Amino acid sequence: MSHSQPFRVIPAPENPDLRPLLGESQLTTLRRYGRESSVRDGDVLFADGDQSYDMIVVLEGSIEIVENHRQEDEASIISYGPREFIGEMGLLTGQTVYLSGVATSDGRVLRIPAEKVKVIMSEEPDLSELILRAFLIRHSRLTNIGSGPVLVGSRFDADTRRLLEVFARNRLSSRWLELEGNPEAEALLRDLDVPVAELPIVILPGGSLLRNPTGLVLLDALGLVDAPLEQSEVSDLLVVGGGPAGLGAAVYGASEGLSTTLAEDTALGGQAGTSTRIENYLGFPAGLSGEELAARAVLQARKFGVRVKLGASAVELSSTAGLHHVRFNDGETVSANSVIIATGARYNRLPLDRLSDFEGVGVYYAATQAEAKACSGGPVVIVGGGNSAGQAAIYLARSCTDVRIVIRSESLARSMSRYLLNEIERHLQIRIVSRTEVIGLVGEQSLTGVKLRDNTTRETSTVPVCGLFVFIGANPRTEWLGGQLAQDADGFLLTGADLADHHEWGDETPLVLETSRPGIFCVGDVRSRSIKRVAAAVGEGSMAVRLVFERLEAAGLAMSDSPGVD
Repeated sequence: MSHSQPFRVIPAPENPDLRPLLGESQLTTLRRYGRESSVRDGDVLFADGDQSYDMIVVLEGSIEIVENHRQEDEASIISYGPREFIGEMGLLTGQTVYLSGVATSDGRVLRIPAEKVKVIMSEEPDLSELILRAFLIRHSRLTNIGSGPVLVGSRFDADTRRLLEVFARNRLSSRWLELEGNPEAEALLRDLDVPVAELPIVILPGGSLLRNPTGLVLLDALGLVDAPLEQSEVSDLLVVGGGPAGLGAAVYGASEGLSTTLAEDTALGGQAGTSTRIENYLGFPAGLSGEELAARAVLQARKFGVRVKLGASAVELSSTAGLHHVRFNDGETVSANSVIIATGARYNRLPLDRLSDFEGVGVYYAATQAEAKACSGGPVVIVGGGNSAGQAAIYLARSCTDVRIVIRSESLARSMSRYLLNEIERHLQIRIVSRTEVIGLVGEQSLTGVKLRDNTTRETSTVPVCGLFVFIGANPRTEWLGGQLAQDADGFLLTGADLADHHEWGDETPLVLETSRPGIFCVGDVRSRSIKRVAAAVGEGSMAVRLVFERLEAAGLAMSDSPGVD
C-alpha cells in the first residue's frame, strides 16, 4: 500500500485479548451472521465520519486501522490479519466512526452489520464474552492514545471543563488541545480561522466543527442520541436516571414487555460507571469495572428495546388523571403510566477558594481512565473515606507515584468495606492521612499542590499534587421535582412505610418503593435510607418493576402477563 507520507506507527501492547484469534468453530458461527467479500489493496472499508460500520473478520490478507487517513498526521493504530476481527465499543453504541479501516493487501473479509453483532452478543455467549472483552480493551487503548474528537479550549474556561466532563463521564475517547502554551492548538485555530472568543470548539471525526456545543448537541453529533418520541406516544414506564438502579429497572421493565424509556442527563452507568473495579458484585469473583458493568447493561437494554434518551435533564414533573409527565431541558416531554426515579446523588464540593478554576483540570469527582491519564506519574490526594475513595485510590496507585487518602476521622474502618481497606493497607504507594482536611489549593495555570491542616495539632503543610480527587458525601438530585414528592430532612425521597399518614395516600398503602404519589417509584441513591451499593441498586431497580406491574394492575392498565420468577 502506498502513502503520500510515511505512517506514524503507534505501538500496540502485547495483550492477547486485544486481538484474539478466532477458532474454526467460531468462524463457522460468525459466517451465519455476515457476508464474505473480496478486498483490494488500498480499499477503504470504513472511514472516519461514517455513521456506522460493520464488524470485519479478516479471512485473508491484512487490514490497517488508521487515524487521520490521507492527512499529514496520518497514524497507524494497529494491523489485523487472518482470523482476527475489527471493531470496538463504538460499533455497539452507534457512535460516529473516528478511525479508518484500510486494506493493506488483496484478501477476503467477512462483514457483519452492527445490528447482527448485537444479536451475536445476546445469543452466542462464548463469542459475546470474547468480543466484548476485546472491544473494551481496544476502547481503553484508544482513550490512552487520545483518538477521536478533538477539543480545543482553555483550562480556565468553564465550558471547556464542562465538555471535558462530558467526554470523561461518557467514556468517550478524545483529545484535548489546551490553548495555553500549546503551539498545535494555536496553529489549528489559524488553519480553521476560529477566533479565541469562539472557543471551545470540538472537531468531529470527518472534519465537522462544533462551536461551544451543549452536552446534548455533542452527544447527538456523535450519534449517541435517540430520536424523540411522538408527542402523543405514552410509555408504559419512564426511568429517570441511568445509573445501576435505573439501568436495572429499564432492562427488567423492557424484558417483561413494558414500553420503556430511559432518560439520563450525563452518562449511562452513573457514578458507578466511573468505578475502576467493583470487587463485591455477585457473580464476578475477579471484579469488574464500572465501564464494563455499564456496557453490559446498556447492551441488554438495547436488546430488549429500551428507548434511551441521553444528554437531557429532567426539569419538571406533573401528573394528570393517573398519567405522569416529565419535561426535559431539551423541550421534550415524556408521558408515562408509571415513573421510576433513579437520579442518584452528586458529590459535595469542598469549600475552597478557586475550586471552580481547577474543576475538571486538577480537581476531579471521578477516577476514570481520563483522570488517571491526566495525573499519570505524579502524586495525588483523595478526600473521602467511602468505597468510592478506596476504589479510586487503588486504581490511581497503578499510575501515580504517591496516593494520599485524607480523612477527618481516625480511621477508615467504619466507612469503607473491609476488602478495600485490606487492599489499601497492603499497597505501598497509598497512605492514609487521618484527622486532616484540605484547606487550600496551590497553583497558577495548573494545580500544583494542596494545603493540609492537621486537626489535632492545627499545623498546616503543603503537599505537591497533580490531582485532587473529592468523594465527600452527596446531595440527592431532586431539585427538578419542585418539592412535589415527600422527602426526608436531607432531601432524599421517602418511600413505602416511611410515608405513613401522608396526605396523598389517605387510607391507601403505598408499595415498598413507591413515593408519595401513586405510580411514581424511587430506587438507588436518591431514595431515603438506601444502601449505597451497586448490587443493592440493581436489585431495587428490578424490584421496582414488579411493583410497577402491581400498580398498573390496580389501575387496570397492566398487560395480561405479569413478570414471573427468573
